[in-house]
Amino acid sequence: MGQTLTEKILDDHLVEGELETGEEIGIEIDQVLTQDTTGTLVWLQFEALGLDEVQTELAAQYCDHQTYQFDFKNTDDHRFLRSAAGTFGAYFSRPGNGICHNVHKENFAAPGKTLLGSDSHTPTPGGLGQLAIGSGGLDVAVAMGGGAYYIEMPEVVEVRLEGELPEWATAKDVILEMLRRLSVKGGVSKIFEYTGPGVESLSVPERTTITNMGTELGATSSIFPTDEKTEDYLARQGREDKHVELQPDEDAEYDDQLTIDLSDLEPLIAEPSMPDNVVPVSEVEGVEVNQVIIGSCTNGGYEDILPAAKMLEGRTIDRASEMIVAPGSKKASEMLAREGWTAEMMAAGVNYSEATCGACIGIGHVPGSDSVSLRTFNRNFEGRSGIEDDNVYLCSPEVATAAAIKGEIVDPRDLADELDDMEAPGLELPDQYEGAENDIITPDDPVDDDLVKGPNIGDVPLKDELDAELEGPALLKMEDNITTDHIIPATQDILMYRSNIPKLSEFTLSRVDDEFAQRALGSDGGFLVAGENYGQGSSREHAALCPMYLGVEGVLAQSFARIHKANLFNFGLLPLEIDAEDYEQIEQGDDIEVVDDVAEAVRTGQEEFTVRVNDDWELTATLDASEREREILADGGKLSHTKKKADSGSGATPADD
Repeated sequence: MGQTLTEKILDDHLVEGELETGEEIGIEIDQVLTQDTTGTLVWLQFEALGLDEVQTELAAQYCDHQTYQFDFKNTDDHRFLRSAAGTFGAYFSRPGNGICHNVHKENFAAPGKTLLGSDSHTPTPGGLGQLAIGSGGLDVAVAMGGGAYYIEMPEVVEVRLEGELPEWATAKDVILEMLRRLSVKGGVSKIFEYTGPGVESLSVPERTTITNMGTELGATSSIFPTDEKTEDYLARQGREDKHVELQPDEDAEYDDQLTIDLSDLEPLIAEPSMPDNVVPVSEVEGVEVNQVIIGSCTNGGYEDILPAAKMLEGRTIDRASEMIVAPGSKKASEMLAREGWTAEMMAAGVNYSEATCGACIGIGHVPGSDSVSLRTFNRNFEGRSGIEDDNVYLCSPEVATAAAIKGEIVDPRDLADELDDMEAPGLELPDQYEGAENDIITPDDPVDDDLVKGPNIGDVPLKDELDAELEGPALLKMEDNITTDHIIPATQDILMYRSNIPKLSEFTLSRVDDEFAQRALGSDGGFLVAGENYGQGSSREHAALCPMYLGVEGVLAQSFARIHKANLFNFGLLPLEIDAEDYEQIEQGDDIEVVDDVAEAVRTGQEEFTVRVNDDWELTATLDASEREREILADGGKLSHTKKKADSGSGATPADD
């Protein structure tokens, strides 16, 4: 039996386990990336582990979320990150140079390599044949120190692409179609591997749009084979030496398969407030649009913005709307400027913005109240834009630009008919990607070689070993699909405290219940209760770390999102799965007691736990964990576990974990 492309790369990097679906494997990591809102903890944890030099082939630190530097806290974070990169041996991308995924794709992504990143959209370079996975920051710190990354072997699902995209349909519509079919839970514990003749019709930037938003499916990763298009793209980036031919075996067997005929696709749009709420644009035509933004790591490349610029040439945006263009990288911005397209867009009424994640997480360009915003982003979770009652739609750059011209949602095919001289702009790659040559500081020529810590940068809190007895109130009961944005919001007023856990914890679950943090601190322990897919969204480990800091002992949920569940283990919180009937019966404020000797049960491999509620009824909860995860959990989390092994004289290093 032949191997899938995913299996080939995993097999080449396998250090522990067997490539059997559902079994835990450990893999060697070639590259790591982190960004400014997760990176401070990564480097503080790297320091706390006693590590002094990056061991992976490449590590890259990006500053892309808080580039506006609202006050000294943001600026101090960036100074600390630059100093950490210089001290420990990583590349440093300066604030304003662009979004980590875009800049990494341009400069470092390499076919056949493994990449681990402390950002959920790390799988973006899968469009180049790189197996890239998002994780919590502590996992990145350990991998950067030479340790293996552990994960349950996902199912590998073949997505066979047939045909070619028709005019006005784009790669964004491919991934929106996937979300329409499968939902935000449809990719959990899966890697999507794209195959078929339709692959050849897609450029690398189109492929990376698809792999980027595989994250919204809950997928572990997404990947394309390499071919002449890959080699050509790398050559245009001046990195043709990185090309490797990678294809699945002809007789490869997949766990599942689906087919998309590209020629059948039409412009699609995700309505508020979930990425899988997808309908044809034609079904929502006529909705008044107040704001349009083109950008993000999904559609912020030169190839995404150029079609919009061509559509705007000689035209103006509707007077009642505003349009913002925020390139994904400074290189894209510089190229568009040198070619005159930036001036063309400005003349049309576009507000041209810095290359940043900003608006995607509610930092800048927050929509007005009772308004509609069309964005080429990857997420439209309620409140993510910076205002609670937002109405954010997700679409392609072409659909967004058509709305900006018309002032309402319009199928671009209809607008093209209305404006006889408007043609589908199509995709165009530059002869050479050039620009932003001075905004990456290499580890060979660092600015700093000592850590620089401002007053807002604190220590990483440690948790004690798991107790034999766990009991406390159900501090909060939540519904399905609670995101990490609900758990720790990423708005500007909160994000600046990512390096200050005591302060950041005050905002824990504030979007669900603004009294939660105070209640948790006063309860001396307790539990969270949630429905399905708890913790979906970003990789931010703060969503586990802050509840831990507040005294939360565990989470009872119907199911967990992959990265967040790993983060719960990493910070010593007990993740127990319960069934729907028991979930319905538990009420907020109920007294919860795990009857078993918890520490002993976790260490000895016990799967089922008896949970007593209010001393009058009991339920059975399940702990789905490997032996390694159980040891980490029992020791109070991965940092405590690693330090304990080192203090015991075992000589343990991250590589042993």
